[in-house]
Formats: sequence, structure tokens, C-alpha cells
Amino acid sequence: MSGLLLESPVGPLWLTAQGGALTGCWFVNGRFPPELPPQPPREADDPVLAAAKAWLAVYFSGRDPGPTPPLAAEGTPFQRQVWRRLAQVPWGTATSYGALAADLAAEKGIPKMSARAVGGAVGRNPISLFLPCHRVLGADGRLTGYGGGLENKIYLLKLEGIPFRP
Repeated sequence: MSGLLLESPVGPLWLTAQGGALTGCWFVNGRFPPELPPQPPREADDPVLAAAKAWLAVYFSGRDPGPTPPLAAEGTPFQRQVWRRLAQVPWGTATSYGALAADLAAEKGIPKMSARAVGGAVGRNPISLFLPCHRVLGADGRLTGYGGGLENKIYLLKLEGIPFRP
């Protein structure tokens, strides 16, 4: 596994890649901080990490960075289903936990699914920003918690021009 410590407008990010795919993007100061090596690399020697760094540079410039590098998020089958839905939320738009739950219930052919369960999966997203969990809001566009910190979620929503309610 390769890693890269990257400074960003939302604080340091720890990126990891393995097998030709990005496997992690964590807020170093977030709710689920990554375990860093004693001397974390600050230059990308892996092509996936170099692509991720370039993608983030475009993203933080306030523009849609387009398709992500290949992603490989590890989690339960349910978490991976939720994360695939996150990947479909376009730049500059938001969705809600309830909407994600309704979409997943329809996909499974069941009458309903718990928005709380979906929220739990969203909160365990290992590839923040690339799988845009910051674009998920509560009912009526209300601001909800964020593993990278609420102030960072606000920053990211404003960067993309996504309206929200406090």
C-alpha cells in the first residue's frame, strides 16, 4: 500500500492506494483519524496517488474535477452499496439520507430502508471527497454532522455552491 500526506484547504489529508486504485482519503484531524507512518510521504510516487493529488487540486480550485481516479473502498456489502450511490451525486448538488435510503430500497425491491442505517454507512466512507459524503444533507437541506468536521463540510458545500440550512 502506498500513502501520501497532502496539505489542503480543509487540513491535512492522508491518501492511500493499492492495486491501481485509491483506497483512502481521510481527514487527519477528523472523527476517524488514520494511522500514519512515522515519516509520511509528502510526494506521490504512485500514479494513482499522483492522479488523486491532481484531482484534488482541481477540486479545491472550485471547479468540477471530473471523473475520479479508480476507487476501491473496503467495507461491508451494504456500505459499498451506499458508497456507490454517493459516487453518483454530481458536483454542485446534494442529496439527503432519506433520498439515498429510498433509492436503495427501490433498488432492492423493498418498501423502505432506514435513513439512519444509510447515515451510518455514509459516516464510515473511507474515501472522503472522492465519494462525496459531504453532499449528503438532512431533511429539508439541513446541515448534519461530518466525519471531517462540520466546519469542513460547510467549506466544501460553499466551494461547490450547494445551498444548505444550518
